[in-house]
Amino acid sequence: MAAEPLVRVSALSKRYATQAGEDIHALEDVSIDLVDGEFVAVLGPSGCGKTTLLKILAGIELHDHGEVLFKGKPFNGAQTGTGVVFQTPVLLPWLTVLQNVVLPIRVLGLSLPQGTARARELLELVGLKGFENKYPVELSGGMQQRAAIVRGLIHDPRILLMDEPFGALDALTRERMNVELQRIWLVNKKTVFFITHSVSEAAFLADRVIVMSPRPGTIVDEVKVPFARPRDIDLTSSADFGRLTTHLRHKLGSHESAHD
Repeated sequence: MAAEPLVRVSALSKRYATQAGEDIHALEDVSIDLVDGEFVAVLGPSGCGKTTLLKILAGIELHDHGEVLFKGKPFNGAQTGTGVVFQTPVLLPWLTVLQNVVLPIRVLGLSLPQGTARARELLELVGLKGFENKYPVELSGGMQQRAAIVRGLIHDPRILLMDEPFGALDALTRERMNVELQRIWLVNKKTVFFITHSVSEAAFLADRVIVMSPRPGTIVDEVKVPFARPRDIDLTSSADFGRLTTHLRHKLGSHESAHD
């Protein structure tokens, strides 16, 4: 029996106008189920509406048609406790690491002592113990993104939304962060909605990969990732991994060609 979805997106469509007055048809008839504790990666070409979809789930933007349900009720990310991690860490430079990661606790009016204790636990989990009083400029890019992940988890959200969080990192750091994120996820088991342009990253991290078409974004394929966890980076050199990524690239390429 299939697990009841934590989030159900049904027939979602979205249009918006640019500052220049151009009408953008971002999403069309998008339907996705997210199961509690599942790691879902979303692949698609630039401009296909991936980030728009994430912003709708986060409650940052509204959709035009369709519905988004959380445990069967109308969903608003701001109300149901989503955490968001963007490509750029966006840490405030005048605050320390600890002050940055507890910022959502202050904004949401939650208990600061409990939030601070949780922040210290999470910083230790991501390897940043001892860096609590450092400032962002004193951290590497990978360390800053780890702090951003802690900030996304600090208020114990049911869903963690990640918009290409490692896209600005060099290849070696990105690979290490993929392994690190998997380790964090195995401990917390949050529902993760992870946007990426990297086929290998999606195949390594996810339980399921969703492939989107060029704009207007629609779902063109959903692929279950068969590899057991925890996954070692050596998996990416295996024949089975190569076959999966080839399939995903074919799906991306065939639908990009169809829109040319």
